[in-house]
Amino acid sequence: MGFLSHRVERSEIKPGDHIYTYRAVFTYSHHGVFVGGSKVVHFTPRQNANSSSDTSSDFYDSMSSIPSSCETFPDCGFRQPDSGVVLSCLDCFLKKGSLYSFEYGVPPTVFIAKVRGGTCTTAASDPPETVIHRAMYLLQNGFGNYDVFQNNCEDFAMYCKTGLLIMDRLGVGRSGQASSVIGAPLAAILSSPLKLLMPSPVGVATVTAGMYCMSRYATDIGVRSDVIKVAVEDLAMNLGWAGPLEEVPEDNEASGALIAR
Repeated sequence: MGFLSHRVERSEIKPGDHIYTYRAVFTYSHHGVFVGGSKVVHFTPRQNANSSSDTSSDFYDSMSSIPSSCETFPDCGFRQPDSGVVLSCLDCFLKKGSLYSFEYGVPPTVFIAKVRGGTCTTAASDPPETVIHRAMYLLQNGFGNYDVFQNNCEDFAMYCKTGLLIMDRLGVGRSGQASSVIGAPLAAILSSPLKLLMPSPVGVATVTAGMYCMSRYATDIGVRSDVIKVAVEDLAMNLGWAGPLEEVPEDNEASGALIAR
């Protein structure tokens, strides 16, 4: 368990693990669910979509998109039309980046000590077979519109792992990266009046860092009171998605074939 993140080797990950890698010189991380067979299911902005939520993420889309062809796995890049959920091989997912494992069920002290968001949660993970079922079901049926703050790749992976959804969709989503982006300036604003009471820059910096960590902790799905457990089959109904995809029941044999190829 690293102080900032949890870097692992490929031999250490197991089917059902939530993995991620950093993009654009550690500017942000891209998340997915390892389903075995060197395959990862992950969520990106939809291609050729007219939704403002998706097209507003052009930079992210260009950085997170997978190659149009893969020499190793012919089905790498499989996705349903108008869906942002993609099946790719581990190599294409990582894009030569390092591999990290997202940690679940960490103690509050460990969560707060993690300086960077999007690396762990206090929430517990469901069994691997349940996680893989959710990921493969969403590969066939989609995960709604991509949104940087409310419905991104980390939100997708965390839902697959926990089945938890936030009831109030107007606030920040499950993503630790999103809460970090909001928490940092908020902590700076709240700590500004303390400059009058604390002449030492070190003291102000310490208080600001503490507020930042606590703001991240308060938005973690493991401690929030506004989260509910939602079956993946009921996901579209609970979120009111009006997507173009017609729900497709998961075909276990077809899903297994996609993973095994």
